Amino acid sequence: MDMKETVKLKKNLSVTDLSGEKVMIDFDSGKYFMIKGSGNDIWDLIQEETTVEEIVDKLLEEYDVSRETCTESVVSFLEKLKELNFI
Repeated sequence: MDMKETVKLKKNLSVTDLSGEKVMIDFDSGKYFMIKGSGNDIWDLIQEETTVEEIVDKLLEEYDVSRETCTESVVSFLEKLKELNFI
C-alpha cells in the first residue's frame, strides 16, 4: 500500500461504541467485528478521505511508537479493511 494512497470508508456499517471499543455489524455478510486501541483512531480518520501517510502522522502525534512500527500497523489494518471491501 502506497503512503500517498487515499482511503475512505465506503461501506456503511452499523457501529456502536462500547467501553472504548467499536463493535460493528456488516449486515451484508452477517459478520461482527470489534476494533479497539489505535484501530478506533484509524476508523475515525477514514470516515473522510485521507492518505495512509496522514493517518500515520496523526497516530504518531498520539502514540509513542516509531514511524516504522506505526506504518506497518496502519498498512496491515487498512489491508484487512480492503480485503473486507470496507475501503
